[in-house]
Amino acid sequence: MSNNISVEDVPLNRFHRLLTVRSGGGSFVDGYVLSIIGIAMTKVSPALGLSPFWEGLIAASALIGIFFGGFLGGALTDRLGRRMIYFVGPTLFIVCSIAQFWVQSGEVLFALRFLNGVAVGIEYPVATAFLVEFMPKKSRGPCLATLTILWFAGAATAYLVGDAILNFGGADAWRYTLASTAVIGALLFLVRLGTPESPRWLISKGRHKEAEAIIRRVFGSGFSLKNLPEQAESKNLSFASLLHSGYGKRMAFVTIFWMCSVTPVFAVYAFAPKVLEALHLSGDWASYGSIAITLLFVVGCIIATRLVNTLGRRKLLLHSFLWSGLALLLLGALRDGPSMIILLMFGAYALFIGGAQVLQLVYPNEIFPTEIRAGAVGVGTSMSRIGAAVGTYLVPISLQSMGIGSTMYIAAGITFIGLIVSWFLAPETAARDLNDAASLDSDVSQQPISGTFSKHSR
Repeated sequence: MSNNISVEDVPLNRFHRLLTVRSGGGSFVDGYVLSIIGIAMTKVSPALGLSPFWEGLIAASALIGIFFGGFLGGALTDRLGRRMIYFVGPTLFIVCSIAQFWVQSGEVLFALRFLNGVAVGIEYPVATAFLVEFMPKKSRGPCLATLTILWFAGAATAYLVGDAILNFGGADAWRYTLASTAVIGALLFLVRLGTPESPRWLISKGRHKEAEAIIRRVFGSGFSLKNLPEQAESKNLSFASLLHSGYGKRMAFVTIFWMCSVTPVFAVYAFAPKVLEALHLSGDWASYGSIAITLLFVVGCIIATRLVNTLGRRKLLLHSFLWSGLALLLLGALRDGPSMIILLMFGAYALFIGGAQVLQLVYPNEIFPTEIRAGAVGVGTSMSRIGAAVGTYLVPISLQSMGIGSTMYIAAGITFIGLIVSWFLAPETAARDLNDAASLDSDVSQQPISGTFSKHSR
């Protein structure tokens, strides 16, 4: 049977599950790195005598680093291979996090946090490319979507660990808090040892014998290159290919939908108590509301992960943007309404935006060929962080100058832009093998499929 079955149709095995842990660890670290500075900053600022200017720069340093790391990681992963770059992120996490323990100035802390952000940016293209190029097609979407859930898990862990260290760590507790990322980086490095190179990348470089050896090692001696869905001959595609023909349109889709989905989320997540206060929720309502919203972000991502195959990528994305945008619109219109209604609308937004969140890593990995897949993820990662940084920076200014109603309308407008772009450009890739999904010949933006397969997957 193994002589006839595609490697994309095999059931999940131990290797697939281990690879999910290996790649998902990068998302966990991302959530941890971006959240831990918020916990430590109350102690860091007086200890280093930081001005408001440097407080803001240090808080944004990792996001700035992710912008550069996404481009760098995507380019290097496509050029040098998945396996080599797989260890760059964990190495940077270890070195830069340990160095933070001895930091003596805001400038040095900014530089180290920036490099940690670069490491996070590198993680996204390499970790997701590895995952999508080994995973069976039925598990590809859910496993990629799981990475978003792990981001929130990392953020939650940062809050718990950071709070515990600050409470019991003494005068230098903030140093231990910042250095704690090194522990996760070391675990990530160790768990990734023994990971083989991607056969698809090897084939794209003409290294067929090495690719076949890895396929036999992962799937068994009865498998070979014949069990890998037929690949088009390599056209030596470069990063510039993203800007030409159908790939330029696909890159525009990924960049815009990713920015539109992440910008309001980062702004809301970072300033939930402040936004709730502007909506006239204070005291216990604000505290419980912040906790509930955080939990509903996670619940929304979990539900979306379950629906990514059954509902399909395209329908999930459109419904996510539509209903979350309407929730933001109602928040603006009902800004003076009862507290329960405000929390209900806020919770609805957190729940419905989960679909767009989990698809941020699914779409770019499925609709680009092996030669430029990591580069596309890198561009999406970098550009989305511009939206995240701008949104996070502008929320306090918008609340002060325009008020909560206009702020919510702007957030709704950004979300509806994502809906419009997705309506015209989002393809359906569920149930398609990876080569077919990435082919320009099978662009089915307006025609969701249900259970149909390409000739390669029959």
